[in-house]
Amino acid sequence: MKALQIAATGMAAQQMKVDVVSNNLANMSTTGYSPRRADFADLSYQQMVRPGSVSASDGSMLPTGIQIGLGVRPASVTIIPGQGSLDATGGDLDVAIDGNGYIEVTLPNGTTAYTRDGALKRSADGLIVTSDGFPVVPGITIPTDARGLTISPTGEVWADFADRVDPELLGQLTLSTFANEKGLEALGSNLFAESPASGAAFSGQPGLDGLGTLRQGYLESSSVDAVREVTELIKAQRGYELNAKVITAADQMLAATTQVR
Repeated sequence: MKALQIAATGMAAQQMKVDVVSNNLANMSTTGYSPRRADFADLSYQQMVRPGSVSASDGSMLPTGIQIGLGVRPASVTIIPGQGSLDATGGDLDVAIDGNGYIEVTLPNGTTAYTRDGALKRSADGLIVTSDGFPVVPGITIPTDARGLTISPTGEVWADFADRVDPELLGQLTLSTFANEKGLEALGSNLFAESPASGAAFSGQPGLDGLGTLRQGYLESSSVDAVREVTELIKAQRGYELNAKVITAADQMLAATTQVR
């Protein structure tokens, strides 16, 4: 009886969907988080009678066949890019990306990663880093005697000093974008890595070539829609229960078969 195996694949699929939904809900307060969506595809079919076969009785062509599906499989877990709301924080190193783009950072092993988490910090050496201490690319160092910091929408970083009238330009922040943003590899800690599916990164000045601009004193909130996620959770729960009922029914049918005398 194929129903047992088919229903088991359905339960596994719904369980995976619940895992994805729970991860989205857990990251409702994660800065710059984009929700994920679980996509599924049907498994291969057992072709008992192919459509278009010739009928043995009169030689006519059958308009339909007999194709028995064998269940469902996970196809992908896709990032759903979306702009979260921009919340004012007042921090001079809090930067929200208004539009497309990622901030480039350097990991401890020397590789490059990308993030939309603009909660930047200042290291002991004055270097602009992420919350995990990863340096922002290009590297910009804030002097110890700087009294104030201004980041323009186009990424220019200016510092004010007590003994100077005019601010000093410290550097230029850049943003990166990809041909297939959904193909980025999630690393955790709000970081993504370039992959063959995403294509090579294109870096440029904020506000140009389709890149977003920077908003100092703001952070991008998570774009998770709680109502939608709870709805998907209920649907997955009902789907799991229905597949469990199929297994119960199939088991009862097998039990009835064994009791035939």
